[in-house]
Amino acid sequence: MPVLVTAVVLVGLLCTLDLILTVGVIRRLREHTELLSERGGGRMSLGPGDEVGDFSVTSVSGEPVDGTAIGSETVVAFFSPTCGPCKEKLPKFVEYARGVPRGREQVLAAVTADGPQDVEAAAPMVTALTPVARVLTGRDAEAVAEACKVRAFPVVLKVNRSTDGRLLVMTDEVDVERPAVASY
Repeated sequence: MPVLVTAVVLVGLLCTLDLILTVGVIRRLREHTELLSERGGGRMSLGPGDEVGDFSVTSVSGEPVDGTAIGSETVVAFFSPTCGPCKEKLPKFVEYARGVPRGREQVLAAVTADGPQDVEAAAPMVTALTPVARVLTGRDAEAVAEACKVRAFPVVLKVNRSTDGRLLVMTDEVDVERPAVASY
């Protein structure tokens, strides 16, 4: 009988300890959720209606690109060679970009790299994107990512000129699974 009482008390103590730890974890998760929501609501970039910041960069093929030269309904994509989802989305994006009405003029792709080893890993992405987009790398890609407040990858935005000439995000959810022509 004393063994049974000891076992019940031990199980009760373990359950109490488990409950205390669970409440602590839930409290900590709530704190993290609040911190993340303060940093941008969990968004990966600018959202619809947000204004794109200023930038002036040069593509890998030497074309000057700045915010004032971006036309209406331009697709702007951000990729990273260290991002698994980027590698999966890249072929779909390339196919999507082939169908954009004004071609490369209307597509801008930024491939960011964190270090020298990433620059080498980015080469296949740059090669795949160059025929269908004006491609940016290095500091140029980072400047446009900063102008669009990109916090994670991959991101595909569609931007448009407002009536007063400002460059605004139309959508931050471009469906690259559908043909570009059908989405306009």
